[in-house]
Amino acid sequence: MPLFINCTKKIYQLRFKNPLKINLGMINLVREMTETNLRSAYAGESQAHMRYSIYAERAKEEFPNVSRLFTAVAFAEQIHATNHYRNIETKGGATTVSAAVFGTRTTSEDLQAGIDGETFEITEMYPVYKAVAEFQEEKGAVRSFNAAYQAEQVHLALYEKAKEAVDQGNDFEVGEIQICGVCGYTLEGDAPDFCPICGAPREKFKAF
Repeated sequence: MPLFINCTKKIYQLRFKNPLKINLGMINLVREMTETNLRSAYAGESQAHMRYSIYAERAKEEFPNVSRLFTAVAFAEQIHATNHYRNIETKGGATTVSAAVFGTRTTSEDLQAGIDGETFEITEMYPVYKAVAEFQEEKGAVRSFNAAYQAEQVHLALYEKAKEAVDQGNDFEVGEIQICGVCGYTLEGDAPDFCPICGAPREKFKAF
């Protein structure tokens, strides 16, 4: 087995096969600022999952490929929310603050809302959250934030291409969309042997 693939496989086995167990074993309590950011990210990704699911239903008849894209990305956002949640250790209720978009009525508007949300996460939210987690040496949060950051860049590019097509009255020409079921990494085409972000094997990918 090539050295790179072997190392990637080991990274997955050590870090992502059971992230909750590993994170709890590495640290006793996530520092307050990082945990606040995890809660906010969890809330934001949870809302994105639901919002994109609504958008998918709206686009289904007129733009079936755009609907498929929204469904795929909604699944990725669910994975991101799950990973953020697993790194929150403080028990009990908490008030979360996260941005959200409301009031869209067309698929073009839905795609623009997606573009705006992904842009915010890429240019502001995740770089800051990741920097704080790195400073506080919260390795589980760093991995979770980085995985989401990497995927959101792909989501943005796909949404921009989809909106260009929809604004011209066309459906989005896109191939099979693959989502890593461990970290949410997203790509168009065939699933890789191992996820380039978390090292999960091909069978962990879900095709849309």
